[in-house]
Amino acid sequence: MKQLLFIAGLVVASSFSLGSCRSERDKQKDKELEELRQLADMDRREMENQYQQFALQYDELKKGIKDDSLLSQLGREQERAKSLLEELRRVKSTDAAEIKRLKKELETVRAVLRSFVLQVDSLQRENGRLTNERDVARSQLNDANTMISSLDQERAKLNDKVAIAAQLNASGISIIPQKRSGKQAKKSKDIERFLVSFTLNRNVTAATGNKMVYVRLMNPNGSTIGGSSSFTYENRSLESSAAKSIEYNGEEQHVSLVVGASNEFLSPGKYSVHLFCDGQMIGSTAITLDK
Repeated sequence: MKQLLFIAGLVVASSFSLGSCRSERDKQKDKELEELRQLADMDRREMENQYQQFALQYDELKKGIKDDSLLSQLGREQERAKSLLEELRRVKSTDAAEIKRLKKELETVRAVLRSFVLQVDSLQRENGRLTNERDVARSQLNDANTMISSLDQERAKLNDKVAIAAQLNASGISIIPQKRSGKQAKKSKDIERFLVSFTLNRNVTAATGNKMVYVRLMNPNGSTIGGSSSFTYENRSLESSAAKSIEYNGEEQHVSLVVGASNEFLSPGKYSVHLFCDGQMIGSTAITLDK
C-alpha cells in the first residue's frame, strides 16, 4: 500500500513538473515572438522613414534641372518610391514575406537614387564648368570690346589730329581800305574797295591741288560787304564778300582779293574779315575805321 502511494506521488509530482516546464517554455516563446514583432515593427518604421527620405531627395534633385527627359525619369522614380511607401504602411508587422520583398525593393530604390545623384552631380559640375567658361568668354569679350572702343577713340583722336594737321592756315592777314585811285583811304567816306591780303602757310600734310578761298568781310553792324557768292560752313550756307581759286602745292603762298564797296554805306567802327577754305575757317582779323 505504501508503495502504491509513493508511486502515485511520483506521478503527480512528475505531472506537475512537466506542466510547469511547458508553461515556462510557452512564456519564453511568447516573449521571443513579442521581441520579434517589436523588431519587425522597428524595421518597418525604419524602412518607412527611408522611403519617405528618398521621395524627398527626388524633390531636391529636380531643383535646377532643365533637362525634360531627366526630370521625367526623376518624377517616375519618385512616384515609385511613394507607391512603395504606401504599400509598406499597409503591411502588417507579422507579414514577414511582404516586408522582406519591400526591403529588397528599398535596396533597388536606393541604388537607382544613387545613380541619379551621381548623374545630377556630374551635370551640375559640367554646368559649372560651362558657366565658368561662359563667364571667362564674356569677360574676354568685354575686354576685347573695351579695347576696340579704346582703339576707336584713339583712332578718332588721331583722325582729328590728322584733320587738324591737314587744315590750311592763313597768317599775315591785312585789310587795306582803298580810294578810287588805289591809295589807302583814311576815312570811311573815301573808301571804294578793300584789299584783303594773307599768306597760306606751308603744310605738307594738306591735300594739294585746286582750292577755293572765300573772304567774308563784315561791317560794324554785322552785315556782309560785297556778297559775291555763298559757301558751306558747319552745315550752314554763308554769304561771301569775294572768292578766289588757287592752285595749292603745299608751300607758302601769298594771296590777295579785292572786295568792292562803292555801293556800300560804310560807317565808322570795327570791320572784321574771316577766311574760309575746304569747309574750315583758316584765319581772321579786324580793323577800326574813323569817320
